[in-house]
This record gives sequence, structure tokens and C-alpha cells, in this order.
Amino acid sequence: MHVIRTLFIALLLSMVFSFWSCQDTITTEKKLNNEVLILGTIHSGHLTDSVYNTAYLEKLIKEINPDYILSEIPPDRMKTAMDGFMRDDTISEPRVMRFPEYTDVVFPIMKDMNFEIIPTAGWTRPMARERSEKLQAISKSPDRKNEWKAYLAANQKSDSTYEATGKVNDPYFIHTDEYDRIQDIFLQEYNRLFNVELGLGGWENINIAHYWHIEKALEKHRYQGKRMLIIYGAGHKGWFMRELRKRDDITLLEMKPFLDAIN
Repeated sequence: MHVIRTLFIALLLSMVFSFWSCQDTITTEKKLNNEVLILGTIHSGHLTDSVYNTAYLEKLIKEINPDYILSEIPPDRMKTAMDGFMRDDTISEPRVMRFPEYTDVVFPIMKDMNFEIIPTAGWTRPMARERSEKLQAISKSPDRKNEWKAYLAANQKSDSTYEATGKVNDPYFIHTDEYDRIQDIFLQEYNRLFNVELGLGGWENINIAHYWHIEKALEKHRYQGKRMLIIYGAGHKGWFMRELRKRDDITLLEMKPFLDAIN
């Protein structure tokens, strides 16, 4: 009996250790951080730039090989865009048509790659219309001359500082903190002057709306060990990076190794 009891206890302990080993493995699998990186785009500039063009974007995205692309497409525009593309290989949705990074690159290569496009833009047509009308009114108001002058001066300073680097539209430079600091010369002044007045279309406000969708996607796919590529106009990159760096459940990747790989 003593031998049987000893064997039984040994078997029981073995089962317990095996169970906890499996639990540790499951826990480890659940805790695999997603890799996240931001691809800053120049929108229509990709159609004319000699280097940072749509062909370059295609090579870069293929090199990154994402599992998910968090796109600058509003959720309410995604189905129309996707339906049109699946029907006749073209994008006819007006908002998405503005971005060659999607019409000429992301949607076409989706056929040969295994990624999911997640729409994350907080843009709406009423918001854009209201923002445009308010900025136009401010620009024409005699009482707002000083504010408008400060707005234009910040824009000019940002542009001239960028041009002075000699790296305009250089994909390496666009994906640096220095690029974000130069953009902030204008964007932070624009935000200070008009964010509250422009409502949902203000700089801080629209980025909050964008990031709300981005964060929802990050939460949904938390700890899956996947690669998530955020594709937005390059001006948004600095704002997003500041928020993403607060998270400890993702691994932020630098763009440089992927740029090196295609050059």
C-alpha cells in the first residue's frame, strides 16, 4: 500500500506541475506584446515625389509585413471603399480617394498579403465643413488680424525650418523625432489659437478622435503578438507617438530598419 500511495502522490504532483506549466505557457502566450509602428505619409505628394512615391510605399509596407493596418479611413467610409474595390478594383469613396497611399498601394497589395485594414480616422464631413468655414471667417475678421498673423507666421517658420534641413519628403527624416518637432512649431501654435473654437475639427480634438479609434484597436488585439502598422499623414505622427509611448503593452518599432532593407 505504501508503494501504491507513493506512486499515486507522485502521479498527482506530476499532474499538478504539468497543469501549472501549461498555465504558464498560456499566460506567456497571452502576454506577447504587439509590435506597433507609424508610417507617416505625404498624401498626394506620393504621386509626384521622386523618392517617396507610391512604388516606394509599396516596397516599404511589404517589408514591414503587418498583420493589421490602422488606417486614416473613417469607419463609416470603410464598407463603401471596400465594396467598390472588391467589385471593380477601384476606390470610388470620395474621402478615401484623396489618399493615394490607400487607393494605389494598401488596397491593391491587400490581395497578395495577409493583413486586415482597420478604419481609425475620426474625420467627418460636417466637422471638416465647420472647420473650413470657421477658419475662413477668422481669416477675414478685422478683429482677428493678430491671431491670423501669428498662425501664418508659425506656418511659415515650420515650412522654412523644414526646407532648411534639405530633407523635404525624405522618408528617413520624416520618421524622426526632429521632424515631429519641426511640425510642432506650426501645429502647437495652430492648436493654441484655434483648437477650442474649431470644435471637433481642432488639432488636439481631431487627434483625440483619431486616437480613440486607434486605442480601441490596440485594446481589441492586446497581447496577440501581432504587428500593427498605423498609416496617417506625417503631421499626426508626433501626437500619436507621445500617446503610444505611455503604453507598456506594445513594442514600438523604429522605421529605419525597414527603410534600410528596401534601399
